[in-house]
Amino acid sequence: MLTFLFRTLTDPSSGGAALFDSATRQARLPHWYVEGKVPDTLDGRFAMLATILALTLVRLEAEGEQGNLLSVGLTERFIHVMESEHRELGLGDPTLGKTVRRLVGALEWRTDAWRLALADERGWATTTEDSLHKGEVAPQAVEHCAEALRRFWTGLELVPLARLQQGEIE
Repeated sequence: MLTFLFRTLTDPSSGGAALFDSATRQARLPHWYVEGKVPDTLDGRFAMLATILALTLVRLEAEGEQGNLLSVGLTERFIHVMESEHRELGLGDPTLGKTVRRLVGALEWRTDAWRLALADERGWATTTEDSLHKGEVAPQAVEHCAEALRRFWTGLELVPLARLQQGEIE
């Protein structure tokens, strides 16, 4: 509507949407829910997506200013999608803002937790369990997710910024 006033606020070519779509595809892989026992619920799917996004945001921090710009685009896309999805679920304006702020806070918590795990200040398995599972879960499921997230991170570290900007995370 008023995009002509705010054209430079967010560069649509920043890659945020493409990177978000790639993260979503990664979070939808069946192994997270089958072998990893992430609950196949709205909360479980959100936890998986937020975990993948958190690791991606930490990766972008290593890229300086260009990474920060892409991080902003990715976060804005996350907010837009969360707002749209919750509107479709029937949330109205009085509660929507509070819900989206809570979801952004959950993403921020995960980003901070993964930053600590990657700096060896917090255990990888503990961070995996806290990030993905609520309550009791078999150690094998946590181990599966922890190893899969470690492989994801290792691969993500190797992807150059130019490819991240194109939405490539694998």
